[in-house]
Amino acid sequence: MKKAVIPAAGLGTRFLPATKAPPKEMLPVVDKPAIEYVVEEAVSAGLSDVLMITGRSKRALEDHFDRNYELETKLAEKGDTKTLDRVQASNDLGTIHYVRQGEPRGLGHAVLCAADHVGDEPFAVLLGDDLIDPRDPLLQPMIAAQARFGGSVIALLEVPPEQIHLYGCAAVETTDDPDVVRVTDLIEKPPRDEAPSNLAVIGRYVIEPAVFDVLRRTPPGRGGEIQLTDALRSLAVGDGGGPVHAVIFRGRRYDTGDRQEYLRTTVRLACERDDIGPEFRTWLAEYVAKELSE
Repeated sequence: MKKAVIPAAGLGTRFLPATKAPPKEMLPVVDKPAIEYVVEEAVSAGLSDVLMITGRSKRALEDHFDRNYELETKLAEKGDTKTLDRVQASNDLGTIHYVRQGEPRGLGHAVLCAADHVGDEPFAVLLGDDLIDPRDPLLQPMIAAQARFGGSVIALLEVPPEQIHLYGCAAVETTDDPDVVRVTDLIEKPPRDEAPSNLAVIGRYVIEPAVFDVLRRTPPGRGGEIQLTDALRSLAVGDGGGPVHAVIFRGRRYDTGDRQEYLRTTVRLACERDDIGPEFRTWLAEYVAKELSE
Protein backbone atom coordinates (compact mmCIF):
# COMPACT_ATOMS: atom_id res chain seq x y z
CA MET A 1 0.00 0.00 0.00
CA LYS A 2 1.54 3.26 -1.15
CA LYS A 3 -1.30 5.72 -1.73
CA ALA A 4 -2.86 8.19 0.69
CA VAL A 5 -5.76 10.55 0.04
CA ILE A 6 -6.10 13.78 2.03
CA PRO A 7 -9.38 15.66 1.53
CA ALA A 8 -8.63 19.38 1.76
CA ALA A 9 -11.50 21.12 0.00
CA GLY A 10 -13.42 22.34 3.05
CA LEU A 11 -14.26 25.99 3.58
CA GLY A 12 -12.97 26.23 7.15
CA THR A 13 -15.98 28.25 8.33
CA ARG A 14 -15.25 27.66 12.02
CA PHE A 15 -12.06 29.70 11.68
CA LEU A 16 -13.42 32.67 9.76
CA PRO A 17 -12.28 35.32 9.09
CA ALA A 18 -8.77 33.80 9.27
CA THR A 19 -9.71 31.28 6.55
CA LYS A 20 -11.44 33.74 4.24
CA ALA A 21 -8.43 33.59 1.90
CA PRO A 22 -5.84 31.12 3.28
CA PRO A 23 -6.87 27.44 3.43
CA LYS A 24 -7.71 26.21 6.91
CA GLU A 25 -5.15 23.43 6.36
CA MET A 26 -2.44 26.09 6.30
CA LEU A 27 -3.21 27.41 9.77
CA PRO A 28 0.01 27.03 11.78
CA VAL A 29 0.36 24.62 14.67
CA VAL A 30 3.30 26.30 16.39
CA ASP A 31 5.38 27.05 13.26
CA LYS A 32 4.27 24.39 10.79
CA PRO A 33 0.95 24.21 8.93
CA ALA A 34 -1.44 21.52 10.12
CA ILE A 35 -1.45 19.80 6.73
CA GLU A 36 2.30 19.17 6.91
CA TYR A 37 1.87 17.08 10.06
CA VAL A 38 -0.69 14.96 8.21
CA VAL A 39 1.54 14.41 5.17
CA GLU A 40 4.45 13.52 7.46
CA GLU A 41 2.28 10.88 9.14
CA ALA A 42 1.32 9.34 5.80
CA VAL A 43 4.91 9.20 4.58
CA SER A 44 6.18 7.75 7.87
CA ALA A 45 3.70 4.88 7.37
CA GLY A 46 5.17 4.15 3.94
CA LEU A 47 2.50 6.01 1.95
CA SER A 48 4.74 8.02 -0.34
CA ASP A 49 2.10 8.74 -3.02
CA VAL A 50 -0.20 11.44 -1.63
CA LEU A 51 -3.27 12.82 -3.39
CA MET A 52 -4.85 16.00 -2.00
CA ILE A 53 -8.46 16.72 -2.86
CA THR A 54 -8.60 20.50 -3.08
CA GLY A 55 -10.95 23.25 -4.19
CA ARG A 56 -11.01 26.97 -4.87
CA SER A 57 -8.56 29.14 -2.90
CA LYS A 58 -6.35 26.15 -2.09
CA ARG A 59 -3.36 27.13 -4.23
CA ALA A 60 -1.34 27.79 -1.07
CA LEU A 61 -1.27 24.04 -0.42
CA GLU A 62 0.49 23.39 -3.70
CA ASP A 63 2.90 26.26 -3.13
CA HIS A 64 3.80 25.01 0.34
CA PHE A 65 4.87 21.58 -0.88
CA ASP A 66 6.73 23.03 -3.87
CA ARG A 67 10.19 24.59 -4.02
CA ASN A 68 10.64 28.28 -3.23
CA TYR A 69 13.93 28.93 -4.97
CA GLU A 70 14.16 32.63 -4.07
CA LEU A 71 13.61 31.98 -0.37
CA GLU A 72 15.97 29.00 -0.33
CA THR A 73 18.67 30.98 -2.11
CA LYS A 74 18.39 33.84 0.40
CA LEU A 75 18.64 31.46 3.35
CA ALA A 76 21.63 29.69 1.79
CA GLU A 77 23.40 33.02 1.18
CA LYS A 78 22.84 33.99 4.81
CA GLY A 79 24.22 30.66 5.96
CA ASP A 80 20.97 29.89 7.82
CA THR A 81 21.13 26.17 7.18
CA LYS A 82 18.84 25.32 10.10
CA THR A 83 15.93 27.32 8.70
CA LEU A 84 16.75 26.18 5.17
CA ASP A 85 16.48 22.53 6.21
CA ARG A 86 13.09 23.19 7.79
CA VAL A 87 11.82 24.99 4.69
CA GLN A 88 13.01 22.23 2.38
CA ALA A 89 11.58 19.45 4.52
CA SER A 90 8.11 19.89 3.03
CA ASN A 91 9.52 19.63 -0.51
CA ASP A 92 10.86 16.13 -0.04
CA LEU A 93 8.10 14.36 1.90
CA GLY A 94 6.79 12.32 -1.01
CA THR A 95 5.15 12.56 -4.39
CA ILE A 96 2.15 14.84 -3.96
CA HIS A 97 -0.66 15.14 -6.49
CA TYR A 98 -3.72 17.38 -6.55
CA VAL A 99 -7.25 17.10 -7.91
CA ARG A 100 -10.12 19.57 -7.44
CA GLN A 101 -13.41 18.46 -5.97
CA GLY A 102 -15.29 21.17 -7.85
CA GLU A 103 -18.03 21.67 -5.30
CA PRO A 104 -18.22 20.66 -1.63
CA ARG A 105 -20.56 17.66 -1.72
CA GLY A 106 -19.28 15.87 1.35
CA LEU A 107 -16.41 13.64 2.44
CA GLY A 108 -17.74 10.69 0.47
CA HIS A 109 -17.71 12.71 -2.73
CA ALA A 110 -14.19 13.97 -1.96
CA VAL A 111 -12.97 10.39 -1.61
CA LEU A 112 -14.75 9.45 -4.84
CA CYS A 113 -12.71 12.14 -6.62
CA ALA A 114 -9.65 9.96 -5.92
CA ALA A 115 -10.96 6.92 -7.82
CA ASP A 116 -8.96 7.42 -11.03
CA HIS A 117 -5.74 8.05 -9.12
CA VAL A 118 -6.13 5.18 -6.66
CA GLY A 119 -7.16 2.52 -9.14
CA ASP A 120 -7.71 -1.03 -7.94
CA GLU A 121 -5.73 -1.11 -4.71
CA PRO A 122 -6.34 -0.35 -1.03
CA PHE A 123 -5.54 3.20 0.05
CA ALA A 124 -5.52 5.35 3.17
CA VAL A 125 -7.60 8.45 3.86
CA LEU A 126 -6.32 11.02 6.35
CA LEU A 127 -8.47 13.93 7.48
CA GLY A 128 -6.54 17.12 8.07
CA ASP A 129 -8.39 18.14 11.24
CA ASP A 130 -7.06 15.12 13.14
CA LEU A 131 -3.39 15.18 14.09
CA ILE A 132 -2.02 11.91 15.44
CA ASP A 133 1.02 12.15 17.69
CA PRO A 134 3.95 10.44 15.91
CA ARG A 135 4.82 8.73 19.20
CA ASP A 136 1.53 6.84 18.95
CA PRO A 137 1.40 5.54 15.35
CA LEU A 138 -2.06 4.67 14.09
CA LEU A 139 -1.78 4.07 10.34
CA GLN A 140 0.74 1.27 10.73
CA PRO A 141 -1.53 -0.97 12.86
CA MET A 142 -4.46 -0.12 10.57
CA ILE A 143 -2.49 -1.22 7.51
CA ALA A 144 -1.49 -4.41 9.35
CA ALA A 145 -5.12 -5.09 10.27
CA GLN A 146 -6.20 -4.62 6.66
CA ALA A 147 -3.51 -7.06 5.51
CA ARG A 148 -4.76 -9.64 8.02
CA PHE A 149 -8.54 -9.26 7.85
CA GLY A 150 -9.03 -7.79 4.36
CA GLY A 151 -11.74 -5.31 3.51
CA SER A 152 -11.53 -1.85 5.04
CA VAL A 153 -10.32 -0.59 8.41
CA ILE A 154 -11.40 2.51 10.31
CA ALA A 155 -10.06 4.11 13.47
CA LEU A 156 -12.20 4.35 16.61
CA LEU A 157 -11.70 6.35 19.76
CA GLU A 158 -13.60 6.03 23.04
CA VAL A 159 -15.29 9.33 23.86
CA PRO A 160 -17.58 10.38 26.73
CA PRO A 161 -21.18 9.33 25.91
CA GLU A 162 -22.32 12.97 25.96
CA GLN A 163 -19.97 13.70 23.04
CA ILE A 164 -20.89 10.82 20.74
CA HIS A 165 -23.42 12.95 18.83
CA LEU A 166 -20.49 14.89 17.40
CA TYR A 167 -19.04 11.83 15.60
CA GLY A 168 -19.81 8.87 13.46
CA CYS A 169 -20.46 5.97 15.85
CA ALA A 170 -19.77 2.24 15.44
CA ALA A 171 -21.45 -0.92 16.64
CA VAL A 172 -18.78 -3.58 17.00
CA GLU A 173 -18.01 -7.15 17.97
CA THR A 174 -14.72 -8.47 19.31
CA THR A 175 -12.03 -10.40 17.45
CA ASP A 176 -9.10 -12.40 18.77
CA ASP A 177 -7.05 -9.19 18.72
CA PRO A 178 -7.89 -6.90 21.69
CA ASP A 179 -7.05 -3.80 19.64
CA VAL A 180 -9.14 -4.76 16.60
CA VAL A 181 -12.93 -5.12 16.42
CA ARG A 182 -15.31 -5.99 13.62
CA VAL A 183 -17.72 -3.20 12.70
CA THR A 184 -21.34 -4.35 12.34
CA ASP A 185 -22.98 -0.94 11.90
CA LEU A 186 -22.13 2.75 11.54
CA ILE A 187 -24.33 5.73 12.36
CA GLU A 188 -23.42 9.31 11.51
CA LYS A 189 -23.73 11.62 14.56
CA PRO A 190 -26.48 9.76 16.43
CA PRO A 191 -28.33 11.22 19.42
CA ARG A 192 -26.83 9.94 22.65
CA ASP A 193 -29.78 7.66 23.40
CA GLU A 194 -29.54 6.05 19.94
CA ALA A 195 -25.78 5.50 19.86
CA PRO A 196 -24.80 1.80 19.85
CA SER A 197 -21.52 2.54 21.68
CA ASN A 198 -19.22 5.34 22.73
CA LEU A 199 -16.74 4.43 19.97
CA ALA A 200 -16.31 7.42 17.70
CA VAL A 201 -14.95 7.32 14.16
CA ILE A 202 -11.88 9.53 13.82
CA GLY A 203 -10.17 10.74 10.68
CA ARG A 204 -8.08 7.77 9.58
CA TYR A 205 -9.24 5.08 7.16
CA VAL A 206 -7.71 2.24 5.17
CA ILE A 207 -10.19 1.42 2.44
CA GLU A 208 -10.76 -1.18 -0.25
CA PRO A 209 -11.38 0.33 -3.70
CA ALA A 210 -14.80 -1.38 -3.70
CA VAL A 211 -15.93 1.69 -1.78
CA PHE A 212 -15.94 3.70 -5.01
CA ASP A 213 -18.82 1.71 -6.52
CA VAL A 214 -20.74 2.08 -3.26
CA LEU A 215 -20.10 5.84 -3.16
CA ARG A 216 -21.38 6.23 -6.73
CA ARG A 217 -24.78 4.90 -5.65
CA THR A 218 -24.85 6.46 -2.17
CA PRO A 219 -27.47 9.22 -1.98
CA PRO A 220 -26.83 12.42 -0.04
CA GLY A 221 -27.24 11.82 3.68
CA ARG A 222 -26.84 14.00 6.74
CA GLY A 223 -26.45 17.67 5.77
CA GLY A 224 -27.38 16.91 2.17
CA GLU A 225 -23.87 15.58 1.53
CA ILE A 226 -22.51 12.21 0.38
CA GLN A 227 -21.19 10.69 3.58
CA LEU A 228 -18.23 8.31 3.67
CA THR A 229 -19.76 6.81 6.82
CA ASP A 230 -22.85 5.73 4.85
CA ALA A 231 -20.72 3.98 2.22
CA LEU A 232 -18.62 2.22 4.86
CA ARG A 233 -21.82 1.14 6.60
CA SER A 234 -22.94 -0.51 3.36
CA LEU A 235 -19.66 -2.44 3.28
CA ALA A 236 -19.96 -3.33 6.97
CA VAL A 237 -23.43 -4.84 6.59
CA GLY A 238 -22.39 -6.95 3.62
CA ASP A 239 -22.85 -4.87 0.47
CA GLY A 240 -19.78 -6.44 -1.15
CA GLY A 241 -16.20 -5.27 -0.83
CA GLY A 242 -15.26 -7.29 2.23
CA PRO A 243 -15.76 -6.65 5.94
CA VAL A 244 -15.03 -3.50 7.91
CA HIS A 245 -12.80 -3.72 10.96
CA ALA A 246 -11.55 -1.03 13.30
CA VAL A 247 -8.44 -0.34 15.30
CA ILE A 248 -9.17 1.08 18.74
CA PHE A 249 -6.85 4.05 19.15
CA ARG A 250 -5.63 4.80 22.66
CA GLY A 251 -2.90 7.30 21.84
CA ARG A 252 -2.63 11.06 21.59
CA ARG A 253 -4.88 12.79 19.06
CA TYR A 254 -5.27 16.51 18.50
CA ASP A 255 -8.41 18.02 16.96
CA THR A 256 -7.43 21.15 15.04
CA GLY A 257 -10.90 21.59 13.56
CA ASP A 258 -12.25 23.08 16.79
CA ARG A 259 -11.01 26.48 17.95
CA GLN A 260 -10.57 25.51 21.59
CA GLU A 261 -8.81 22.26 20.71
CA TYR A 262 -6.69 24.04 18.11
CA LEU A 263 -5.40 26.41 20.79
CA ARG A 264 -4.79 23.55 23.24
CA THR A 265 -2.92 21.61 20.56
CA THR A 266 -0.66 24.55 19.81
CA VAL A 267 0.11 25.04 23.50
CA ARG A 268 0.79 21.33 24.11
CA LEU A 269 3.11 20.95 21.15
CA ALA A 270 4.90 24.22 21.89
CA CYS A 271 5.53 23.09 25.48
CA GLU A 272 7.10 19.85 24.23
CA ARG A 273 9.51 21.50 21.80
CA ASP A 274 13.16 21.41 22.86
CA ASP A 275 13.93 24.76 21.23
CA ILE A 276 11.07 26.89 22.53
CA GLY A 277 9.47 24.69 25.18
CA PRO A 278 11.48 25.62 28.29
CA GLU A 279 11.06 29.38 27.87
CA PHE A 280 7.43 29.03 26.80
CA ARG A 281 6.52 26.78 29.75
CA THR A 282 8.06 29.29 32.17
CA TRP A 283 6.05 32.14 30.66
CA LEU A 284 2.88 30.04 30.58
CA ALA A 285 3.18 29.06 34.24
CA GLU A 286 3.68 32.70 35.23
CA TYR A 287 0.76 33.82 33.07
CA VAL A 288 -1.62 31.21 34.45
CA ALA A 289 -0.57 31.93 38.03
CA LYS A 290 -1.22 35.64 37.48
CA GLU A 291 -4.62 35.00 35.91
CA LEU A 292 -5.68 32.71 38.73
CA SER A 293 -4.61 35.22 41.38
CA GLU A 294 -6.69 38.05 39.93
